[in-house]
Amino acid sequence: MNQTFMKEKPILPLILSMSLPMVLSMMVNSLYNIADSFFVAKISENAMTAIALIFPVQNLINAVTIGFSIGMNAVISFHLGAQENTKANTAATLGFLLNAVHGILLSILCIAVMPVFLRMFTSNPQVIDLGMRYSRIAFSFSVIIASGMSFEKIFQSIGKMTMTMVCMLCGCITNIVLDPVMIFGIGWFPEMGIEGAALATGVGQLVNFALYLIIYIAKPIQVRIGLKYLSFQKDLCTKLYAIGIPSTLNLALPSLLVSSLNVILSAYSQSYVVVLGVYYKLQTFIYLTANGIVQGLRPLVGYNYGAGEYRRVNKLYTTALSLTTAIMLLGTVLCQAIPGKLIGLFTSNIETIQTGTVALRIISMGFIVSSVSVISSGALEGLGMGTPSLVISLLRYIIVIIPAAFLLSCLFGAVGVWHAFWISESLTAIASFFVYRKATVK
Repeated sequence: MNQTFMKEKPILPLILSMSLPMVLSMMVNSLYNIADSFFVAKISENAMTAIALIFPVQNLINAVTIGFSIGMNAVISFHLGAQENTKANTAATLGFLLNAVHGILLSILCIAVMPVFLRMFTSNPQVIDLGMRYSRIAFSFSVIIASGMSFEKIFQSIGKMTMTMVCMLCGCITNIVLDPVMIFGIGWFPEMGIEGAALATGVGQLVNFALYLIIYIAKPIQVRIGLKYLSFQKDLCTKLYAIGIPSTLNLALPSLLVSSLNVILSAYSQSYVVVLGVYYKLQTFIYLTANGIVQGLRPLVGYNYGAGEYRRVNKLYTTALSLTTAIMLLGTVLCQAIPGKLIGLFTSNIETIQTGTVALRIISMGFIVSSVSVISSGALEGLGMGTPSLVISLLRYIIVIIPAAFLLSCLFGAVGVWHAFWISESLTAIASFFVYRKATVK
């Protein structure tokens, strides 16, 4: 129950103890994303195209539920660091309820808009049909996603990273196992095709949430959720949304980016759209792993900031940046060395593999430098500074890359879009350094 280890334990062992369970979880989660697309690609390239087009909306659901949960994490961690346990409980209770409401509204809205959304990018009736069949099932689990994410950030706020690792692993492994079983019909399961992929994802999320609930009931933690803590305090709601909305926008901006790039690339060939979708599946292995470092960092900087340990906050930042850079270096090496094999996991189309090989080698040139943006944005969220974090994400996902992609595509064709990635990462990294320094000067 004592959280003082967050401001007393040596920096590197502390970050590793908080981050490694989440890094492992994120790596497995990345494998789930890759496995999910791998099995869907076995249905047909149209099925893979449908998944690629649905990705922005799916990412939007995750963005809202995860982003608001990050706000919960920051507020809870701050109050724990300030020894205000009752306020931490109130933040957890109110945040859990509000996020569940977000999940319900997202299910209704996203299912309703999917027919119009898909027709914005394709006129292929099979792609539209496959997209609708997948999204109706997958989006129905939004409230489960929201509830599971709320529990995840509550457990992380008190340093229970191993618990969150176990729950996430069980959910992801369930999904990976059920994918081929439900898609192709193994044993007593009927062959469900793309609906099976969606249902496998939903069941995995349900397992994740159920485990959190069982652990929370069986082994009480310091932060509690209960009706006696439910209070719609204006200042608390303001804090939750002041951090949650920028965090949501940070996570939602890739959806706008992917949709914008799909518009540019679809003018050249459907294979470019497939390559972009495959890239975003593959890059999760790198960026979700780095996100494990960020998830370990957030409660640490929030707690130490609340406790007035500002010098320690800076040391946490630089150590996390070094660890993330190492992850990005590994990702760069893989994408430069075996890009064809990575793309070949999702398609046997020679043209698509050749296009994807060029894309991965160019895009991965920006991985290492992006470490600065990733850690700066995550640290600012942990400190409750949602607006400067949002500025970094706007630069990274909208302000620089979309105009660059359009202009470079006009000059060099579709390959210009790939160059826009590393250019955007380089410019944003420079800006991120100064944004972080300005926001945290004490």
